[in-house]
Amino acid sequence: MNHYPPWKNILIAVIMAAGVLVALPNIFGEDPALQITLEKGGKIDEGSAEEIQRTVQSAGVGQSRLYFEKGRVVATFPTVDGQLRAGDKLREVLGKGYIVALALEPRTPRWLAALGLKPVRLGLDLRGGVHFLFQVDMEAALNQRLDRYASDFSRILRDNRIRRNVRLDGKEVRIELADAADADQAMKLIKESDPNIELRRESAAEGVVLVARMTEQQVRERQNFAIEQNTVTLRNRVNELGVSEPVVQRQGVDRILVQLPGVQDPAQAERVLGATATLEFRLVCEGENPLDAQQKGRAPVGCELYKDRGGAPVLLRRRTIITGDQLIDAAQTFDQGMPAVSVRLDAKGGREMLETTKANLNKPMAVVFVEQKRERVERDGQVTEVPRETREVISVATIRGVFSSQFQITGLDVVEARDLALLLRAGSLAAPIYKVEERTIGPSLGQDNIDKGIMATVVGLLLVVSFMAIYYKGFGLVADIGLISNLVLLLALLSLLPTALSLPGIAGIVLTMGMAVDANVLIYERVREELRNGNSPQASIHAGFEKAFGTIVDANITTLIAGLVLFAFGTGPIKGFAVVLCLGILTTMFTAVMLSRSIINAIFGGRRLERLPV
Repeated sequence: MNHYPPWKNILIAVIMAAGVLVALPNIFGEDPALQITLEKGGKIDEGSAEEIQRTVQSAGVGQSRLYFEKGRVVATFPTVDGQLRAGDKLREVLGKGYIVALALEPRTPRWLAALGLKPVRLGLDLRGGVHFLFQVDMEAALNQRLDRYASDFSRILRDNRIRRNVRLDGKEVRIELADAADADQAMKLIKESDPNIELRRESAAEGVVLVARMTEQQVRERQNFAIEQNTVTLRNRVNELGVSEPVVQRQGVDRILVQLPGVQDPAQAERVLGATATLEFRLVCEGENPLDAQQKGRAPVGCELYKDRGGAPVLLRRRTIITGDQLIDAAQTFDQGMPAVSVRLDAKGGREMLETTKANLNKPMAVVFVEQKRERVERDGQVTEVPRETREVISVATIRGVFSSQFQITGLDVVEARDLALLLRAGSLAAPIYKVEERTIGPSLGQDNIDKGIMATVVGLLLVVSFMAIYYKGFGLVADIGLISNLVLLLALLSLLPTALSLPGIAGIVLTMGMAVDANVLIYERVREELRNGNSPQASIHAGFEKAFGTIVDANITTLIAGLVLFAFGTGPIKGFAVVLCLGILTTMFTAVMLSRSIINAIFGGRRLERLPV
C-alpha cells in the first residue's frame, strides 16, 4: 500500500528537474543597460559604434559590456546611476538621428541562453517600458473624407457625361457645372451617392455651383470612426510587435494611450506605431523630362513631381490607381533572392489594377510610400510640433504582364520590407496620429516594485512554511517541499510563456502560495480523521489522499473557471493576474497531490508504522 509505480516516480522527477532548469535563469537577475538604435531604422555602422564606446568610456560610469545585437548597440552597466549618466551623455553627443533607450539585459549564463532559456518577462510596472500618448488629427480625418467626397462626385458626374470642376474649399466641396441645365441631374446623382450630405445650389456668373458639406452628425460620426479605427489599428500593430499584455485604449475625446511593457526595441515601436504609412500606385508620366520639371519647380499638366529613394526626380500621373485602404494583406517575402512585399488587394482594387495593367502593358508604374509624422521645430524661440507628410517613390517597374489582386513590391531592403509589410498588414490609420507624450519608465522604479513584490512573496512563503511545519510536523515539512516546488514550477511556466509578469501577477503568486497549502490541509485533516477512527497509519494515508482528492479537484476547478473568465473578459493587468492564477492552480494540483504523495510514499510507504507525524 502507498506505492507509486516506478514510471510515475520517474515522471514526477523529470518534471521537477525540467522545472528547476527552466526556472534557473530567474536567479541571475538583470543589468541596467542602454540600447542605442538609429531613429530611421537600419544598422549602426562600426564608426558610430566606436564613437558610442568612446562616449561611454569618457562618462566614467564603470561600463561592464558593450556589444552589437541585431544592428543596435547594447551597453550594460553595474549601477542604475551609471546607466542614467551614460544615457544623458550619449544623447548629448549623438544628437538627433539616434534613440538611446533605457533597458534591462539579463545576466543569464551563456550555456542557459544557448538552450533558449530566459527569465520571466516583467511588465511595465516591474521592468519598465514605453508609454505613448497619441493624438488623432481630427482635421485631417475630416479632410480625408471630404477628399473622398470630391473624388466620388467627380467620378459620378464624369460617368454621366456632366461637365464639371470639383474642388475643395475649406470644409466644403464645390462642384462648378458648366451647364446650368445639368444642375438637377447632378444634385440627384450626388444625393443618391450619399443621402445624408448637405447640398445647396448657388448661382454663378457662368453655369451653376453646387456646394456639398457634411452635417454635424456626419462630422461626429467621422471623428468617432477615426479614433475607434485608429485604436483598433494600433492594437493590431502592437500585436504584430509581439508585446505581451499591452494597454491600448482611448483616452479623452481625441487621444489614445499605448503602454508597452518590456519593449526591447523602443525605436521600432515608435516607428511602427506612430507612422501613418500607406501606399499609392501611379503610372509614370512618359515623354516628360523630370529634370526640367525639377529645375522649373513645376510639373506638366496632369503630372506631379516626386523623388525616388536616391533623390532623383520622377514625374507621376495625378490619378491614383489604388490606395492603401484597398489592401487586404501584405507579407514580407523574397523575389529572386531580393526582399519584397507580397500584396493582396480587395475586389475593387483588383479590378482597377487589372484594367490599368491591361491598358498600360510595357509602361512604367510607380509605388509611392506615403508617411505622415509630426516634427518639432523652433519658431520664435518656442519649440512647436508641425505635421509633415513625406512621399517617396520606392519602386518604378515596367508592367510586363496583366495582374489584378496579387503582386509584389520590390526595391526594398530587408528591414524596410519587414516594416512595410507589418504596417500594411496591421491596417492603415483612419487619420494621422501624433505623439504628444512619451515616457520611458526606467528600471529603478521597476526594481523598487520588484523588491517589494519579492519581499511580500518571501514573507508569505515563510509564514505558511512555518505554520505547516509546526502544525503538521513531518507531514507539514513535506507540504513545505511541495510549496517551494510549486513556486519553482510556476516560475518555469511563466518563463516559457510570452506573457509578462506585473504587480497583479505577483499578487497572483502570493495568492497561489496561500491556496497551495489548502490541498495539503484537506489531505492531512483526512489522515488525522482516519487515525482517530482507529485505522492503521498506512490505511489512513491512503484514505486521506483518496477521499480528499475529489474535494481538491472541485475547489480548484471552480477557481480555474473564475480565472478563465477573468482572462476572457479582462484586459492588461487583470489578464496577467488571471494567467498566474490559472497556472498556479495547475502547479498546485501537481505538487499537492502527486509530488507530496510521492514523497510521503517514499518515506512512509510499505513500512510498519505505529504512529504518523501529522
